[in-house]
Formats: sequence, structure tokens, C-alpha cells
Amino acid sequence: MTNLRIESLSKTFGTFTALDEVSLEIPTGKFVCLLGPSGCGKTTLLRVIAGLETPSGGHIFVNGEEQTKVPTHKRGMGMVFQSLALFPHLDVAGNISYPLAIRGADRAERERRAEELLELVRLPGMGARRIDQLSGGQRQRVAIARGLAIDPKVFLLDEPLSALDAGLREHMQIELRQIQQSLGVTTIVVTHDQKEALTMADLVIVMKDGVIQQAGAPMEIYRNPANPFVAGFIGTTNLLQCEIRDGAIEVLGARLPVAEGDRIGVAQGRAQLSVRPEHVAIGPPGGEIEAEIIFLRDLGESRHLLLQVGGQEINAQLSPEMHGAYRPGERVSLSFRPGERVVVA
Repeated sequence: MTNLRIESLSKTFGTFTALDEVSLEIPTGKFVCLLGPSGCGKTTLLRVIAGLETPSGGHIFVNGEEQTKVPTHKRGMGMVFQSLALFPHLDVAGNISYPLAIRGADRAERERRAEELLELVRLPGMGARRIDQLSGGQRQRVAIARGLAIDPKVFLLDEPLSALDAGLREHMQIELRQIQQSLGVTTIVVTHDQKEALTMADLVIVMKDGVIQQAGAPMEIYRNPANPFVAGFIGTTNLLQCEIRDGAIEVLGARLPVAEGDRIGVAQGRAQLSVRPEHVAIGPPGGEIEAEIIFLRDLGESRHLLLQVGGQEINAQLSPEMHGAYRPGERVSLSFRPGERVVVA
């Protein structure tokens, strides 16, 4: 059964359209990331699902039951806000059990659930701590535990890790995913961080201007983007003007026969070729596409090169053993790995 179904959902603020006829289905138990730039509508969509915003049109169903006009507190959804919104006058256990308290649960039930969730988020024995005694990562865990206190049908999180430093953020991405997998709860996370989405999600929904551009598994979106926006937003890519003609890709003055595995979304005519940096191969001068290395950096596990072909810059990423003795200013040739080329309109 589909756990969450959205049909033709729209939301306007005056003359501004934040959501434009959004429709999607999220199966039970999936971890979903709503991904896109600021202002794309992802937070508005999350808030409408939660009941914190009233849609201008459309319908929301959970387990087949319409929720569009159901009050927030009756939807059975847990939520973690970007600001965390923890109560400084309550201890950790009090914060976690607060949603149960306002629903009339007795003290024994609240204490039992708080202890259970503290174990789940790896904060055992910390129920009596004050919020101001916690680190940023610990506060994040408390907010997650509070959102799970009511055993929600759907767990919603709005940029939950944005305030954490890079190392802790990566650690919490893994922990959040592990918690979700252990509970099997349908989870929707808003993020603008593409790496975060690719790390955690079963399903990534890419949005722009209130419209879903593409929805799919992370590697499906990465390897087969639906359009130039998705190609450029998910990871790093080289977007090059090209033309499809008689079974070949004409790009940068070269003619590249279409290979098995290439994803060609245009039968004939002008389009854009998307090539990931790791699919750019470098060789000695004399190949079809001549280039000049204009920048090089060594990141240990990989080497990143910036090359110039005429007025076009190309990013390449090489493994250490393929690095060679390249230097800025050196002339080389480049090629695009057959079977890894994507042409989008």
C-alpha cells in the first residue's frame, strides 16, 4: 500500500506560486529527500504535508485516508524543525515526552517512552540533563527522539542537520538513516545538500520553482538526469552544447558515435551533453579533443583537473594511479567514457 499520496497539490502566497500541481507517491517505509535550491518549494511541501500550511488546491492521503483538512495534531506525523525548537525549561526526558504529555499520556508511559527513545538515539541515562548542557549533536538526537515519541505514521524533518559542522553532519546522516531503517517509518527530509540526499535517501525528489523535476533512486537520478537542471544540480557535471546527428554526438568539434549505455534523450538536433568529471579520460596530445590543463588539485583519494577547450572549461576527476605527471599549462587530449554520456534537452 502507498503510505503517502499527493494529488495536484498547489500553494500560492498572493501572486507567488510556491507549489504548482505537485503529485507524488511515497511507498511505506521509504526514506525520501526533498532536494532543491532555496525557494524551490520543498519546505512549503513539507509544511503542507504536516498541516502547518493550508494548500490552495489538491489532496493528501495517508494509507488511503484523506488528510487534507485534518488538523495537524490529528495527522499522526512527527516533525523536526530546522531550529530544533527544544524547550530550555524542560530536561531531555521532558522534551522527548512532551508530545505524549499534550496527548494525555500518564507519567509512567511518558517515562518509559523517553527511556526507550534515549536508547534508540544513543543517549542512555541522559534524561535528567538540561538542554543547555548538551552538544549540538546531542540536541539533534533529542529533537529526533521527540519527533518519534508518538510513533508517527510519517516522520518529517526540515533541514535537520544544517547547523552541524561537516564532520558531525556526516556522522548524523548515517545515524539518522540507521534509526529510520530500524523503525521502518516513512521519512521525508528537506535538504539543499545533494551529498546528504545521495547518502541517506531511497527516493530523491528534485524540485525547482514549485515543480517536481525528477523523482527516483539516488543513482538513477545521478546517472540518468531528466533535464539540464537536474544534471547540474545533482553532483558535479560538465554540460556541453552538442548536436545529435545520424547516430553520433557532435561536441567540441568532435564526432562521437553513440555507444551502448549512453542515454540519449533527443533523437536529432541541438541538446546538451552531460558528462560527469569521473567519466572524463585524459591522454597525451593527438586525440579528437585537444585541451589545456589550467588548474590541478590533489585531494589524496582523487585528483581534480580543470581543462580548457577553446572557451569551454571541463572538469575531470582522476584516481591517484591515473594521475600521471600532469601540470598546469600542459596540452593533453580528452575523451568521454562511452556508455556514461547523457544527452538532455
